[in-house]
Order: sequence, then C-alpha cells, then structure tokens
Amino acid sequence: MIPSYTTDDVLRILHLSEQTLRACCRAASYPSRQTRRQPHFTFQDLLILRTAKGLLEAGISVGRVRKVLASLKRQLPDDQALSHVKIYADGRRVVVWDAAGQWQPDSGQFLLNFDVDEVKGSGKVRTFVRRGVAPRTRLTAQQWYERALDLENDSPEEACHAYEEAVKADPQLIEAHLNLGLLHHHGDRLDQAETCYRRAIESAPDEPRGYFNLAGVLKQKDDRQGAIAAYTAAVQRQPDLMEAHEQLALLYDAEGNTTMAFRHGSASYQLKRSRARRARPSRLSPPRPR
Repeated sequence: MIPSYTTDDVLRILHLSEQTLRACCRAASYPSRQTRRQPHFTFQDLLILRTAKGLLEAGISVGRVRKVLASLKRQLPDDQALSHVKIYADGRRVVVWDAAGQWQPDSGQFLLNFDVDEVKGSGKVRTFVRRGVAPRTRLTAQQWYERALDLENDSPEEACHAYEEAVKADPQLIEAHLNLGLLHHHGDRLDQAETCYRRAIESAPDEPRGYFNLAGVLKQKDDRQGAIAAYTAAVQRQPDLMEAHEQLALLYDAEGNTTMAFRHGSASYQLKRSRARRARPSRLSPPRPR
C-alpha cells in the first residue's frame, strides 16, 4: 500500500505554516487541497514540497520555483527521485548536485566546481533534500539524444545541453551535431551553428546535410564563396538535392557567373518537374464494382 499523508501530517513533518504550505503547493503546481484531514499527499509529494520550501526560503520566486521543478522532472531519469540529489540556492541561482556533476535546472547548463563553490560560499545558501545520495546513472549518447528531442519544443536551452552531452559521449553522432546546429541557427547564433555543422561534416564527410546546412549559415554571413563550395559539396554527394541547386543558381547569378547559374537553375527545374510527376495522382479510374 502506498503511504499517504494528511495536510496536518505535512505541516508537522515539514514544519510549515498553512500559509507557507499554500505557497509551496502553488510553486509545485499542485491544486488546492479540499480538506485538511483526507490523505491527499504521497511521499513523492513530500519531497517536492520540501524542495519547494527550501527554494522559497532561499529567496527564489514562486514562478521560478515552478520552472525549476518542471525542469527537474524532465532532466532526472524516470527512476531518479528528488531524494537522490542535493540542491543549493542563493536567491540568484539554483544548482543541483549529484554524482554525475552540477547543473542549473532552469537552463540545463552544467557547472564547474568553482561555480558551485561560489553559490555555496555566498552565505545565503540553503541545502535541502536528503544527503548520502545514490549516484545518478550516466546516460548514453543515444539517451541524451532522445532526451534532447523531447526537450526541443518546450525548452530549447535544455535541448542544446542534452545534444552537447550526446556528442561528448559519441562525437560520431551526426544527428546530434546537426540538430544542435539547427537550434543555434534558429536562435541566430551563427558562429555556434557553423561549428556544429563543421563537426557534423568531420564525423560523416559523405553525408550531404552537413554541407547543405553549413552553406546556409555561410550565406547568412555573406560568405558567398564559402556557401558555393559547401552547396557544391552537398550536390556532389547527393546530385538530386534540388534545394542546393536552387541556391547555387542564385549565388552564381549574384556573382555574375551566368553559365553556372543557368546550369544549376536548369538542374533545379528538371528535379522539380521530376518530383511533380512522381507526386501526380494516377488518372486511372478504379474498376467499377460488378
């Protein structure tokens, strides 16, 4: 039987006032409890409320506590309870610490030891959640990659961190390099995107997507010759890459090279017609039922 706790139990165990409990429930995104006597809280609820209490006492706002707790639920493995980590907060930053390292849950950014020491030495630190923790299982490159995919829509910053961990674990994981590059690219961090795409090319030199994406960044950076070289490398590896031919036609036209512009424009036109023919529905009527 799963243990449960009444509101009175929670007030006694966590040394809370009713007002503080209501604030902790809001921070944990819990609905209001309708009655004090009914057993509405689980042991996991106690851990979450204890974490919320510690963050609030450290000067973290209710809104940010809510964000931190939501991030922790995404970042910790399914079999990892809050009782397996230590959390430090100083009113400005929140740091989570376990055997695998230290990170800021609301950004997903891993920290160096001296960053944690700075928070712990601020004089305003609250340490909460049980000590004597079990080590967190280190994730594989594929697990980091899958976690990043799940995080992309809701938290791009955390997704970037997860992709970075994936390529640290497996530098040959081209999909992680490409996806990380796209996140940087969409965020207008062109230098970081270029670095990711070049690493993708290093890990898989025969894959055209790395060259194609790199060319897009170089074009945005007004490096026409670099973009032409990258698009050319892409079509050398995938001759039917229509979009690369289109871009080459535009770039060569801007350079005044009408011969190459016509050549790639013609290739793009032929590929577009071929795609349209393949996509055209059949005009044959289905046989009439007898």
